[in-house]
Amino acid sequence: MSSPDAEIWPLAVFTLMVLVLVITMLLMSWLLGQRRREDATNEPFESGIVSVGNSQIRISVEFYLVAIFFVIFDLETVFIFAWAVAFFELGWHGYIAMLIFIGVLTVALVYEWRNGALDWGSKVRVGLKEAQTLEAQQATHL
Repeated sequence: MSSPDAEIWPLAVFTLMVLVLVITMLLMSWLLGQRRREDATNEPFESGIVSVGNSQIRISVEFYLVAIFFVIFDLETVFIFAWAVAFFELGWHGYIAMLIFIGVLTVALVYEWRNGALDWGSKVRVGLKEAQTLEAQQATHL
């Protein structure tokens, strides 16, 4: 049996080596780094493209809808993959649970589709009165 001190010394050596490496990198960047500041130093720079115009632009809500749909269905993929890996261990209970999970997500997708969240064409804004009339007309056609 070894003593606790003998078991912890590799961790202590590793921690010391990491600290020395970090301090060395910081010191070298400070010593060798650029000292002069130019006008272009404070300008935002993204992938080699110089920014033009104001950064306060209006982004359509469809951008956020796409992002939310991606997160929802990306998480669905992760859960289904985890279920597929443990398929034989979970048995029928896991299979039924996954069917319910996929069913709920399908219902949510159909709901979003029917409400027009997936229609990314040109939109026409209408007032409350016109929207209620339009909704009543659409309800009678269904």
